[in-house]
Amino acid sequence: MSQSISNSHTYSPGGLNRRAFFGNAGLGFAGLALGAMLAQDGVLRADAPPTWVPPDGQPHFTPRAKSVIWLFMNGGVSHVESFDPKPELTKYAGKSIGETPYKDAQNPEKLKLARVTVVNDANGQQRNKLYPLQVGFRKYGEAGIELSDWVPHVGSCIDDIAIVRSTFTTDDNHGAQTQFHSGRHMLDGEYPTLGAWVHYGLGSINDNLPQFISIGNREYWNAKDGHYLGPAHDAIPLRVDLKNPLDFGRPERDLSAEEQRVGFDLVGKLNQLRSTAYPQDPALNARIKAYELAYRMQASVPDVMNVNQETPDTIKMYGLDDPATRAFGEQMLVCRRFVERGVRFIQVQHGAGGAGVWDAHGGLKANHERNFKAVDKPIAGLLKDLKQRGLLDSTLVVFASEFGRTPGTQGSDGRDHHIYGFSVWMAGGGIKGGIAHGVTDEIGFHAVENRHYVTDIHATIMQQLGLDSRRLEIPGRKRLDIDHGKPIHEILA
Repeated sequence: MSQSISNSHTYSPGGLNRRAFFGNAGLGFAGLALGAMLAQDGVLRADAPPTWVPPDGQPHFTPRAKSVIWLFMNGGVSHVESFDPKPELTKYAGKSIGETPYKDAQNPEKLKLARVTVVNDANGQQRNKLYPLQVGFRKYGEAGIELSDWVPHVGSCIDDIAIVRSTFTTDDNHGAQTQFHSGRHMLDGEYPTLGAWVHYGLGSINDNLPQFISIGNREYWNAKDGHYLGPAHDAIPLRVDLKNPLDFGRPERDLSAEEQRVGFDLVGKLNQLRSTAYPQDPALNARIKAYELAYRMQASVPDVMNVNQETPDTIKMYGLDDPATRAFGEQMLVCRRFVERGVRFIQVQHGAGGAGVWDAHGGLKANHERNFKAVDKPIAGLLKDLKQRGLLDSTLVVFASEFGRTPGTQGSDGRDHHIYGFSVWMAGGGIKGGIAHGVTDEIGFHAVENRHYVTDIHATIMQQLGLDSRRLEIPGRKRLDIDHGKPIHEILA
């Protein structure tokens, strides 16, 4: 990230190149911090005219939430076997949709989007057979909301959760990961993600830590966030690794804390001299702030990563005592530790790599059993831990996937991608609990009541953070109405 900033923003008087400035200092976090500070000071404006004024870092109205934890399951979670069970699939299993009372689900008028999985035999009969549910389901919580048996731990938190069962999107391949984050089809071009807009619009809560963090692998088509807002608004990628949480996060050579301090002090004094010599350089104060932030981050980030400071009960709550849940449990625990220290937006990618680990075209039962085993207890641990610490009211937790999976079978034991109706849930941050909002039809094919394009999820999050997305628009970068979305007021407390 620092390289892309340096290559596109240099200062010629005196021959001071920003890349050289930080590279010579040998500071790992400096380039990352620089981007954040340049954006905060309004130096990186991404094609805006000279008269444009950047956001002042304040919410537009009273927020209900301070932080967001965005949990994204890569590959496409089956909504009908998780948060929107459909027993009719088992009742009519083995029949084509055309042989059931729900044959209208594949009416061409309803299927106006890209790929359709309708296949006809020689007699013109649909032979896309309905696939039975691969798991049982039951009612959870005081609300009595039906969920699958694969999510018992999250189910125990359902009275704090609002499920949106009527989400839809338009990209039927895994570029939908980009679409869910940005609201735009990947063929439209590159657009800022939700996290980038939040980072762009709001100021820092804690100047010792980055305000926008990404945990977990990201595919090349979904690897950046800032785009036309500038690389300063890309998430900082972190690994849950105490020894090496971030590439270039440590000096090239082993240095003591005192040696580092001497080096920082020296370059800080040189910065001040440079400021006197070149007062017309608008980015110099940002560089000085970035330099200090880099030093503070070298100490603060590893401290957050040190989950060994937690009690045995907390370790168990997140599933760190079980090999099946340990990896994701560590990520969830680190999310809580970042949020309680004031980090604004954390996005967690579960199961990236190719299409994503949730992409169950075959072997759906084994796939989803394994994946839900890995994430169910850690996510519930996060929700319960935030609540008992008084942090859930100010932290908005979101669970999403790029699309759902078809009611019909693919091959002998899988489901294909499905974009016409699937589930997302939110908890905390002023969200009503114990709600199932929106409806898909009886076989989970179409969202039929209170339909919500993915940017309605974005708009709801922005609303809770106190942001009006239209007041963040950059001149010359007019956004479509659908890019903004509409808050889902029915799930707001």
